[in-house]
Amino acid sequence: MSPLATIRTPLPVLQARGLVKRFGRVVAIDEADFDLMPGEVLAVIGDNGAGKTTMIKALVGAIEPDAGEIVMDGAPVHFRSPIEARSAGIETVYQNLALSPALSVAENMFLGRERRIPGWRGRFLRTLDRGGMRREARQRLSDLGILTVQNVDLPVEALSGGQRQGVAVARATAFGTRVVVMDEPTAALGVKESRRVLELILDVKARGMSIILISHNMPHVFEVADRIHIHRLGRRVAVIRPEDHEMSDAVAIMTGAMEPPKTDPIPFVRTDRPRQEGQTS
Repeated sequence: MSPLATIRTPLPVLQARGLVKRFGRVVAIDEADFDLMPGEVLAVIGDNGAGKTTMIKALVGAIEPDAGEIVMDGAPVHFRSPIEARSAGIETVYQNLALSPALSVAENMFLGRERRIPGWRGRFLRTLDRGGMRREARQRLSDLGILTVQNVDLPVEALSGGQRQGVAVARATAFGTRVVVMDEPTAALGVKESRRVLELILDVKARGMSIILISHNMPHVFEVADRIHIHRLGRRVAVIRPEDHEMSDAVAIMTGAMEPPKTDPIPFVRTDRPRQEGQTS
């Protein structure tokens, strides 16, 4: 790669090199690499037990890797918890959505990040700004085109699966500023609701955020992904583009039936400068 090409290459949002995680004698991730570029949908696929979920958990601070290095915007990071990853702008939509069914839509949107009214009542009496949270929850849902949730005071248990997924995505985009991770977002949904979630993914991408999509659904992956990270036996074996390969190729590479194609590597950009904007290092 020429120096000019290197200069023009956008700085990756999130990268990892040589990640290792062992659980006793089981090696879950084995010197795994990862690259996420700005404003892209990166699908992560792999067979059950390939280690893709463990790798993502290491990236978002849910587990601590035994070895390896993670950088964000070129600066080294060490997330000790998902809360620290959130402070750096990384939000995760888990497969079980992590919503509280008995709480309202607005309460779920701000769960763990409740806002208090300004002044002494908020500071000393810890009075919540319920009106402000309801207004912002409604606005966030409208921004993503989730118009079927008309009443943000409804308990989440009264919503359909697709509506719940929309609330979880809206919550992630409300607070995520850099990366949104979606773990099997359409796994338990019907055709119509799955379609809406795919549209939400493209809406989030259009807002400039990078998305990590973990999925077993190949048609969905090939529809929305810009690149596909293929994970096998604890490490990345290939990164392909949907326009260059068939779904059968991805499955064959994932299972080891096909030799992984050679691709141009993305340079690992690591500086020793501290991260800005309250980001964790």
